[in-house]
Amino acid sequence: MFSKSKISDPSKADKAAPAKPTAPKAPAPNPVSGSAAPAPAAPKAKPAASVLSTDLTITGNLKTTGDIQIEGTVEGDIRAHLLTVGDTATVKGEIVADDVVVNGRVIGRVRGLKVRLTSSAKVEGDIIHKTIAIESGAHFEGSVQRQEDPLNANANSKAPTAG
Repeated sequence: MFSKSKISDPSKADKAAPAKPTAPKAPAPNPVSGSAAPAPAAPKAKPAASVLSTDLTITGNLKTTGDIQIEGTVEGDIRAHLLTVGDTATVKGEIVADDVVVNGRVIGRVRGLKVRLTSSAKVEGDIIHKTIAIESGAHFEGSVQRQEDPLNANANSKAPTAG
């Protein structure tokens, strides 16, 4: 059924042409530094989400281009790529993220390309989104507004200040 190819069978190689030993090639020197060029870097794995545990309370703003999972309490604004508000978490402040998943409590404005309120979510504040999903059982008090680019806050959507 299967047979070896004549090309890959070393016993049937052409004996007229002796095989040339091949030595491993050294990397070419880098003309700028004079040293050998480094091996190409392996693709970097995406870092894991930063997790704020249930016993942690943070007062202040958080900003990252990565992912955050909150299980404790944050009193301040949060800006991230993916933000997950855990079942035991409370966030008091504005959330701005590409993806927002709320399982716990949020008091403040939520801005996101994709916003999802699970059945255990409790949100008190406005939601500005491109797409939204609200599961049955979620508690929500506020307004919902769809925008093509909800991440860019403009002066019209900010609450007026007394002064």
